[in-house]
Amino acid sequence: MVVAVITIAVTNRLLTDRFTETTRNRAELRLALYSGNLLSELRRNAIVPQLLARDPTLISALATRDYSLSTQRLISFVEEIGAASLMLLDREGRTVASTDRNKLGSNFRSESYFVEALRANDTIFTAQRREAGSYQFSYSRRIIDKGQTLGVIVVEVDLQKFERAWAGISDAVLVTNSEGVIMLATEPRWRGLTETEALAQQPPESAIQRAIQATADWTALPADAYLQGEAVIRMEGRIPFRGWRIASFTAYTSVRERVNGVLALEIMGFAILLALAFYMASRKNAVRLALFQRELAELRLLNARLQREIAEREKVQETLAVAEQTLAQSSKLAALGEMSAAVSHELNQPLAAMKTYLAGARLLLRRNRPEEALSSFQRIDDLIERMGAITRQLKSYARKSGDQLTPVNMSDALASALSMMEPQLKQRRIRITRALPDRPVMVMGDRVRIEQVMINLLRNAMDATQAVAEPEIDILLAAGETATLTVRDNGEGIKDLENLFEPFYTTKKPGEGVGLGLAISSGIVNDLGGRLTARNASDGGAVFEVQLPILGNDNEIEAAE
Repeated sequence: MVVAVITIAVTNRLLTDRFTETTRNRAELRLALYSGNLLSELRRNAIVPQLLARDPTLISALATRDYSLSTQRLISFVEEIGAASLMLLDREGRTVASTDRNKLGSNFRSESYFVEALRANDTIFTAQRREAGSYQFSYSRRIIDKGQTLGVIVVEVDLQKFERAWAGISDAVLVTNSEGVIMLATEPRWRGLTETEALAQQPPESAIQRAIQATADWTALPADAYLQGEAVIRMEGRIPFRGWRIASFTAYTSVRERVNGVLALEIMGFAILLALAFYMASRKNAVRLALFQRELAELRLLNARLQREIAEREKVQETLAVAEQTLAQSSKLAALGEMSAAVSHELNQPLAAMKTYLAGARLLLRRNRPEEALSSFQRIDDLIERMGAITRQLKSYARKSGDQLTPVNMSDALASALSMMEPQLKQRRIRITRALPDRPVMVMGDRVRIEQVMINLLRNAMDATQAVAEPEIDILLAAGETATLTVRDNGEGIKDLENLFEPFYTTKKPGEGVGLGLAISSGIVNDLGGRLTARNASDGGAVFEVQLPILGNDNEIEAAE
């Protein structure tokens, strides 16, 4: 026991010092990285006002007071520069062009970045606090033409993005100016305070709370600072820009966890040695106890066997009594469940498309673009009509009743199916390759049901390429003896071709599919006199092929009608 205590104490001390030094080195490297990122962002934006102050388009706009193209000019610059916003002010401080249209017409003649820019001949950097508590960092420079001041160009630097990036780590980070006032911090309540005032505050549940965990008192770790009475490692660095400094606070939690892991292994080893010692001391008694336990185990096994036989007999009697009562109801519930699953599967795509169009219409209305929003509402109305047609087709499919068929252009049906799948395809960034004939490919069928088959095939191809870095879907429409539509993906292929078209067979996770898409699609193609086949491509991926009887000429189409 004495050896165990001494070993654990020495190990705790050595590993604590080692892991603490490692944690300090990592925190120092992160601090250097943060400082370099801030300095790079500031230097990159510092040259922008000097370049824009010489832009002939902006100078001409200030001279002629024609600002119709100035805002668009600034917007074209802001994406390349990466600044938060750009503003063009005239001599009176009025905003005549801005990437933020809400600021157009506003007067900033009393702001420091405007006043100081008029007084200086060089680019001016200002950091002023907003009403919300955050700081605005900007570069400004006056625009001169022929010795006359025409206005001021203002470039706002987006340093808040670094706060958002720092908030996702386990450290608390702050940046102070030359006066020691905090301008950037992972805790918003620290802005505008000194470091001493900030450490004395009670922070809410945030990144700071996650960084500061309870540290055991017996560890005796050398604390650099204290937050809420807890010891943390404080690292400080200098940013070579106007006397700025950056500091981070790292908790000892990771150090303690790594040390405790090694100590737990040591304690486990000593516990095993102690158990072996007790085992050797009681070996004789263990032999006698083993014989007694063997006899007891045989009796328990016999007793368990008798109880199992009794339980099985009782279970069989109860099952026979219930089976007769539930047989008829089970058949009805099975049919109802199959119909419900089919309706849910076939309405999933229109509902997903309606949700996307509603979100787009809401955004267009907010941007005061009602005409484009009406187009989205018209698409939603078309989808509602399609949902009604699908439900009618499902009921017709269940009754096995034949609807009147009409000539259908496969190219138009494919375009409609791709239009409905457009939001999902854009979101996944799937490359679609289409090969279509010049002449229409006409078949006799129901367009809604044919589009339903195409959507199911496209949806399965999208799901098959989820694990592919560069997903691709190839679509080939050919007209020969039959109208053939081929859909190929570059996914993992089909593992079980035999059960692929069986109802409720699916390889998807629970909640992602019910296994009715291909079964319904196969039934629709068969009802139209064609066939749906599937195979694996030689170079990977799955290939689905739909073959339907083709209408060769206009006379056949008129006769069919």
